Amino acid sequence: MKNYIIADKYKELLDVVQDKIAYAAHDLDHVLRVFQLSMFLAEGEKDLDLDVLIPAVLLHDIARKLEDEDPSGKTDHALVGAAMAGEILEDLGYDERLIAKVKNCIVTHRFRSGSPPSSREAKILYDADKLDVIGAVGIARSYMLAGRHGERMYLDVPLAEYLAENVGENGRIKDTSKHAANLEFELKLKHIPDKLFTAKAKALAQQRVEFMQNFFAVLKQEIDGKR
Repeated sequence: MKNYIIADKYKELLDVVQDKIAYAAHDLDHVLRVFQLSMFLAEGEKDLDLDVLIPAVLLHDIARKLEDEDPSGKTDHALVGAAMAGEILEDLGYDERLIAKVKNCIVTHRFRSGSPPSSREAKILYDADKLDVIGAVGIARSYMLAGRHGERMYLDVPLAEYLAENVGENGRIKDTSKHAANLEFELKLKHIPDKLFTAKAKALAQQRVEFMQNFFAVLKQEIDGKR
């Protein structure tokens, strides 16, 4: 996959994002990886508006820090982020119709969202964002979050029991100290290929999920003292 360059006309927008973006797994590096993946998925697509897609990519996690810092769990960074993105784009002089399309992409990019993406641009953002949580990068991100939240390295518990005891109706983990990256993989990440929209993303996702499956299998062997 080649390296894509962000056009100069988006640099002012990128500066705004860099000022407000979160940390750890949802930092600027994540945004830039999603940009690269989005451009890869966009190649060869007809009737695709990059002036919608690129601002949506750059702004999609603009409210993630607010969600992460809300102990109530009520802040939805997709909804709040869409509103924030609208204000940012309006201040920068973007057209109202374009702003509405960008906001729609951001609202629908979330895995647990009740509003699935419908436009081509929204589907590509959704797929690119999900691809970044699986594979080698997905493993690295999982352990960045695990360290921050005090999670275990590996937990071997029945999934049905874990779901009943530690996962809320909205999919949020009740007690992160009882969570682990391998459980996140079993409960959510390994199902990502089935939830994507574009053929290119599905193929890449399958490769990345297989890599994670092998990683956690080897990790368990080592933890169990097997060579």
